[in-house]
Amino acid sequence: MLALSAFAVAGCAELGANKASDRGIDSKDLLDLQAGIWVDPNGCDHWIIDDGLEGYLSARLDRDTGKPVCSGVAAPTQTTGDFKGGATTIIGDIF
Repeated sequence: MLALSAFAVAGCAELGANKASDRGIDSKDLLDLQAGIWVDPNGCDHWIIDDGLEGYLSARLDRDTGKPVCSGVAAPTQTTGDFKGGATTIIGDIF
C-alpha cells in the first residue's frame, strides 16, 4: 500500500520552471496551439485548448482588473472557437 501511495504521488513532482511548452509526443510551444472559449455555468469565460491527448483550461481574466471576463460569447457550458486546432494527428480526437 505504501509503494502504491508513493507511485500515485510521484506525478505531482515539479518538472521545472518552464510551463510554457508541451513536453508530450508532439512537443511544441503552447503559444502554437489554438485556444477557444468555454463558458462556465455562471456565464464566465475560460480559455480551452485540446491537444488530442492533453487539454488545457484557465480562467479568462481582464488584464487591467484581474477579474473574470463574462462576455456572453456563448451559452453557459458551451464552447466556441477552434480549440482543437492544435491537436496532434498522431493521437487526435476520434469524434
